[in-house]
Amino acid sequence: MRAGSLRSSAVDTARQIDADVAGCAAAHQRLLDGLADLTDDQVVQPSLLPGWTVGHVLTHLARNADGVIAMVEGACRGEIAEQYPGGIERRARDIEDGARRSARELVADVRSSIYRVEAAWTSCTAQGWQGVGRGVIAGDIPVAQMPRRRWREVAIHHVDLGLGFTSADWSADFVRSELAHQVLTWKSRRPMGMTDLPPQALALAPHDRLAWFVGRLSIEGVTDPGQMA
Repeated sequence: MRAGSLRSSAVDTARQIDADVAGCAAAHQRLLDGLADLTDDQVVQPSLLPGWTVGHVLTHLARNADGVIAMVEGACRGEIAEQYPGGIERRARDIEDGARRSARELVADVRSSIYRVEAAWTSCTAQGWQGVGRGVIAGDIPVAQMPRRRWREVAIHHVDLGLGFTSADWSADFVRSELAHQVLTWKSRRPMGMTDLPPQALALAPHDRLAWFVGRLSIEGVTDPGQMA
């Protein structure tokens, strides 16, 4: 690859990171705005995720941020850091223990973790952005992809809280960006010549189509996307 192409690629990557960081920061703020009046009674009510309360979802979002921070800071040191030291069992235990806290404690934890993950991106070095971290489920994750992944995590789980925020409230930027990613992933996993989306999915509004892709909306008579690869 020529030097000019390399520079162009680096600029495109930097622009994408900037867009993803800005989009995620906006999603963070919408989440915090939505939690301003959270009560202890709401914390213990079931979320839209089976087996999880609102407290579980909020704790997961805070610990997810901690995991991103660990991987980013590790990459800046030239290391491949684990997202969740202790693995999937430690992750589950931390979420379970944290879910029992009061609304005030949970919101403070979410807010603090948001501030720290955004600070980690701000201080990330060029070496860090070129590095990877080790996810507990996804395996090695490029640091450059972490703002987009975090954005998706926050936007989708904001819906999962079941507190009135729905997929129709997702920002246009998020729907456009994440839907494009989901469609590309869909096509890459399908047999050649069978990459068209089901007509029923194409007929949906973009935010509903994205909700279908991420398992938050079912279409009658159509298999869930994850089972169609």
